[in-house]
Amino acid sequence: MKPSLPLLAVCAALHALPAAAASYEFVPAPQTDLNRMYRVDKVTGEVTSCQYGLQESVGGIGQTVCFGPGEGAGAQTPSEYGLVASRHSREAGVFRVNYRTGEMSICFVLVKKEQVVCTQQGKPGAEAGSDAPLTGSAPGRAGASATPTQGGRP
Repeated sequence: MKPSLPLLAVCAALHALPAAAASYEFVPAPQTDLNRMYRVDKVTGEVTSCQYGLQESVGGIGQTVCFGPGEGAGAQTPSEYGLVASRHSREAGVFRVNYRTGEMSICFVLVKKEQVVCTQQGKPGAEAGSDAPLTGSAPGRAGASATPTQGGRP
C-alpha cells in the first residue's frame, strides 16, 4: 500500500516542527563574576536575558530572574541573528550580529528597568555617506569611549 500525498505532507510538517521551535541561541555574558545568560531568537533578533538571583525568603535556593526585551532588543527585520560575547572579562553585554548583513549592536541589561536594551544596529563603513556630524575623537564614534584604543590607533 502506497502512502497518500496528504499523509506525506502531514508527516513532513510534523517533522519540521522541532526545527522551527529550536530557533534560539544562548551565550553567557563575558563578565567573569556575573551569572547572566543571553538568548536571541535567530530569526527575529529579539534578545532576552536571565540570571540567578538570591531568594532569602524561600529556603535559600534562589530563583531565575529574567529580563524581557526593551528598547532596541525587540524583534528586528527577519534575518539570521546570533550572539557573540567579547573576551573582555568586565563586559556584561554581548553583541547581537546579523550574519546576512554584517550589522551589529550591543545588548545589555538595564537592571533598574528590568529589561534588555540594544544599541542601534550598525556596521563598519555605514556612516561614510552620512551627513550626520561625528562628535567623537575617532572616526565612526559618536562620543567618548570607556574602551581604550587598540593597536596604537588614535
